[in-house]
Amino acid sequence: MLLILSILFPAAAGIAEYFMKMSPRSRRVFLAAAVLLTDLLVVLAAVRGGDVTAVTFSKQVSIAFSPDGLGRIFLLAACVLYTAVLFYAFDYMKHEEDEERFFTFYMISFGALIAVALSSNLITMYLCFETLTLTTVPLVLHEMTKAAVDAGLKYLFYSIGGALLGLLAIFIVYYYAADPSAFVMGGFLDPAKCAGHEKILLAAAMAGIIGFGTKAGLYPMHGWLPAAHPIAPAPGSALLSGIIAKAGVITVIRLIYYSFGADMIRGTWVQTVWMSLAMLTVFMGSMMAYREKILKKRLAYSTVSQISYIMLGLSFLTDDGLRGGLIHMLGHVAAKGCLFLTAGVFIVKLGIRDVRDLKGVGKKLPATLTCLTVAALSLVGIPPFAGFLSKWVIAETAVGSGRPFFSIAAPAVLLISALLTAGYLLTLTVEGFFPGKQAEAEMNSSGEAAVKEPLLMIVPMAALCVITLLVGLFGNSITGFFGF
Repeated sequence: MLLILSILFPAAAGIAEYFMKMSPRSRRVFLAAAVLLTDLLVVLAAVRGGDVTAVTFSKQVSIAFSPDGLGRIFLLAACVLYTAVLFYAFDYMKHEEDEERFFTFYMISFGALIAVALSSNLITMYLCFETLTLTTVPLVLHEMTKAAVDAGLKYLFYSIGGALLGLLAIFIVYYYAADPSAFVMGGFLDPAKCAGHEKILLAAAMAGIIGFGTKAGLYPMHGWLPAAHPIAPAPGSALLSGIIAKAGVITVIRLIYYSFGADMIRGTWVQTVWMSLAMLTVFMGSMMAYREKILKKRLAYSTVSQISYIMLGLSFLTDDGLRGGLIHMLGHVAAKGCLFLTAGVFIVKLGIRDVRDLKGVGKKLPATLTCLTVAALSLVGIPPFAGFLSKWVIAETAVGSGRPFFSIAAPAVLLISALLTAGYLLTLTVEGFFPGKQAEAEMNSSGEAAVKEPLLMIVPMAALCVITLLVGLFGNSITGFFGF
């Protein structure tokens, strides 16, 4: 019952918020209470939830939920980011229209994301994954401009198209499965059924990686991220980049590690293509971010690159690679969520969307730029922040992988990407705090002063910065606690 309640409660609260027509103050109190109660329900469900079968269609097909280590670590990330973004959005959304609609879909998508994490078989996961897509499209469409509608449709078509590829893989897995009713680390394929059909199984695995990897921005299905992120309100962008795109990561893990089994894929052409696509996406995303001048679009390309760090770790099909990918997931949830929230402050307080206009911004918004700097240090991979630990683990995994080309190429790509990341993020810090004498003289002559930075915006960003530090210091212990 706790599992179902943790999924349905946030969705019901979001719908109630829309129809109750509350005052702004009452709405904030209601939503804060709803999210904190959802967090509590999720914790209880993760600890004491057990197994719940909601609907049974046949012996092998059912809608069922059960918490395990992977689901719990994903729930932790989701609750942290959704809670931080909510309090930030209380101030940000005052500057947007249709605030009630935004918070409604914010809450409904929270429930859908919880359902993805708690899914205990492929059919349940697929249905919840598609529900998550449908409930997050309105976050992109929010402004209802032509650009927003185009971006929303692009997100929808990419996501559904990718999910259909994933569904093809699911059909084939079910045909060759021994017992697909529950996920099993190592997979649940029937060796007798699979004998002689390895080619079709490998093709299905590749289709699933690319299909579900679409949500994670894996090349060549990455195009929705730079289209959707700049259009959505900053809180929506933080969720899309920080955690919703990670739904693609968890579905790939469920498909490869918990359904096919890593042993079946290791050493095949599927692993080679997967590693190659991940490295290509890491480099391409970093390069595109380095060249991009619109801040939120730059951050979107950065997400393309950074999530493929996770995919690269997973593609080595080892316990260490999986652990490195999960550590990077936790660090990226906090760091990229924070970066999109800082972009929202620049937009709301100064009307700045172009990185070239951020010169000297540290004098006006010092706390915001400090948060951006901390998050940037993590993504670059500077110790003791999360990005350093995760990249170190992934690079170590690559060197010890026994694949001569990838043991050199993967660390090299990670290093090049880190340098590019420093180029497109830390330059904002340098120019923001140290704009040069001429620019500083012009600002002084214009009499521009610091802008008030609301606590409801600063505290969530600062909290996410602290989390990047904690993951960097204790990432191995955190993943170890969840069984990785």
